[in-house]
Amino acid sequence: MSDDKFTLDQIRGYWSQQAVEHGQSPAASWSDFHVIDMEIREILKYLVDGEGVLDIGCANGYSAIQFAGQRRVAIRGLDFIPEMIAEARARLGNVITGLRGSVDFDVGDITRLNEPDNTYDKVVVIRVIIGLGNWTRQVQGLGECVRVLKPGGLLLLSEATLQGWRQLNAFRREWGLPEIPMPPFNWYVDQDDVCNAVAPRLELVKLVNFASTYYLGTRVLKPLLAQALGATVNVANPDMEWNRWFAQLPAVGDYGTQKLFVFRKR
Repeated sequence: MSDDKFTLDQIRGYWSQQAVEHGQSPAASWSDFHVIDMEIREILKYLVDGEGVLDIGCANGYSAIQFAGQRRVAIRGLDFIPEMIAEARARLGNVITGLRGSVDFDVGDITRLNEPDNTYDKVVVIRVIIGLGNWTRQVQGLGECVRVLKPGGLLLLSEATLQGWRQLNAFRREWGLPEIPMPPFNWYVDQDDVCNAVAPRLELVKLVNFASTYYLGTRVLKPLLAQALGATVNVANPDMEWNRWFAQLPAVGDYGTQKLFVFRKR
């Protein structure tokens, strides 16, 4: 393991602190809430009324409750961090009467799921595989997702990819911008390795670059404009009209680090 990478205990501590610091805000999962909302909109395209859905790595329940608010689905949300589940349950208590579907939350480990085989119509995994520390654990987590998914069901896997990250940084280098580093608590996935690892039991239906335009606008154009104008703005701040506008544009190109894999179980 690289010296600049967190250990599993450090990863657990980091996300526990995020839960305490941010409570029920989407920032507990990621500061860039625009990408989270784009991710939710994309995943909702594949959720159908009447289905059973397992949301692994649900954090404080921000996404899971939006899924149940817009689809009549039965969602079970799991997260490795007890503090996240406490926040998710508190959030659910505030909104439960306004949901179309149902939700329950519990502590769970993606590498050792306490769930029956072939149970769920859809399995949703959002930025979990990248936090497992090494490829061996990542493959183990993917295998558990496959195990609990019904034949014909979909695995909706939203993860940061090495391909997207490298492509974005290549664009930045062309214009004299420094590379965006990978966070020490993440191990971005190689999208080909992921597809090959699950190929015996899953077929790739689609790989969606849903945030490519947004990444280009906020990670390349925004810092370049600020630099050219000498503007004293925090280019990393997602709570700006610039970010909101780019979040509404259609996705074009392959510059999004975060991508949605849509797999169907054979």
